[in-house]
Amino acid sequence: MIELDFEKQGGLVPVITQDAASGEVLMQAYMNREAWEKTLTSGLAHYWSRTRGALWKKGGISGNIQEVKEIRVDCDADCVLLKVTQKGGAACHTGYRSCFYRKVKGGALIEDGEKVFDPGDVYT
Repeated sequence: MIELDFEKQGGLVPVITQDAASGEVLMQAYMNREAWEKTLTSGLAHYWSRTRGALWKKGGISGNIQEVKEIRVDCDADCVLLKVTQKGGAACHTGYRSCFYRKVKGGALIEDGEKVFDPGDVYT
């Protein structure tokens, strides 16, 4: 198994997730060793939810799974880049295609992304 440096950041490594076709950055999350191993063996993105303190299969509730097409690891083996095919059109739990749907403009945050679904309809 490929070893990452989980000890440097308290058992977690940051993960940047990018659309494999367009290069769009979809989200940033974290993996622990279990999430890393599940991602490698299943071909689907798994993360560690710091909020819930639990393993999280992306799209487990919403159906918006991420099929992993390529994995890159940085030079220190403490950060991961996933290139994925985003199923269901949305990576963000707020219903947007990307978690980076806001930009700074004139000292304010302006929504600038594509909303794909209403979270109230999905997360009941």
